[in-house]
Amino acid sequence: MKLLPLSILCCTLAFSAIAHAEIYKHVGKDGRVTYSSEPVKGARKLQLDPLNTMPASKARTRETSSEFARVDKETQNQRDDRRRKILEDELSSEQAALQAAREKLQVAQDTPMVYQNANGQTFRNVAQYEENVRLAQEAVKAHEENIKALQTELANLK
Repeated sequence: MKLLPLSILCCTLAFSAIAHAEIYKHVGKDGRVTYSSEPVKGARKLQLDPLNTMPASKARTRETSSEFARVDKETQNQRDDRRRKILEDELSSEQAALQAAREKLQVAQDTPMVYQNANGQTFRNVAQYEENVRLAQEAVKAHEENIKALQTELANLK
């Protein structure tokens, strides 16, 4: 067990020596500058100043509830009323959009995609029909989810 701390100390000292590498600068005949940690013939060792460091800034602590700005009850009630009105307006416009999306879905379901070729034969484009119905269904679902979220927000208001 006494060998473990000694081996850790030796490894730490060995790695710290590696971390403190010297830097060499070599300028080739073509003017190309190369920096290396290994000495090269014709290279000169650079004397670098230590890096400027700053101490870490102190982390801000979370403000307590007593440090937050407070508003009076009347102001808060006005804000809540405005929020309720905005949510109710959004809900009514979303309900109208849902109704329009349902109508588009009905049209998409009732309208088969047909085309005629040069010979006058009529064909159904099933893939296009299914794609139109799928897109209309997704629109209906999105509006239904928005309505549900708005109703939840309204229910959570005081």
